[in-house]
Amino acid sequence: MRIEQFSKAYDRSTFNSGNHQLDDYLKTRISQDIKRKISACFLLITDTDKIAGYYTLSSAEIPAKFFSEKEAKKLGGRYPYFPVTLLGRLAIDSDFKVQGLGKLLLVDALKRSHAASNSIGSIAVVVDPIDSDADRFYRKFGFIELEYGKLFLSMGSIAML
Repeated sequence: MRIEQFSKAYDRSTFNSGNHQLDDYLKTRISQDIKRKISACFLLITDTDKIAGYYTLSSAEIPAKFFSEKEAKKLGGRYPYFPVTLLGRLAIDSDFKVQGLGKLLLVDALKRSHAASNSIGSIAVVVDPIDSDADRFYRKFGFIELEYGKLFLSMGSIAML
């Protein structure tokens, strides 16, 4: 398997993660978001060119007030907003569940985000878990809850992974 940047060359019509929102996004909306530079998408492709999973990244900002006082100070608390990288979506096709591919995609997203933070400021990767399973998944990798339900992992923590 390999991870590559989104391409229309791959058949998206059969992708089925079991979550209609995530499936519909890949099938019908991702091309427009990429064209408009709203997000970047990376595909996990099998040896037979089937999409086994995907994730999206975009830039975002988080109000400093949503971080704990301790965390905000550590991040440079004098700013009203902090630049972050948003891991907007991450999904695995149902045919490939329970193979550790979610972890593979997450690690790739974190590495890519960390590398980009050297060129474009970003203090953390932020996720907004779609359900309790996703919440547990991200917490296993050290993501910490912000005051308003999103989870984040600082670039310092990512560097240590």
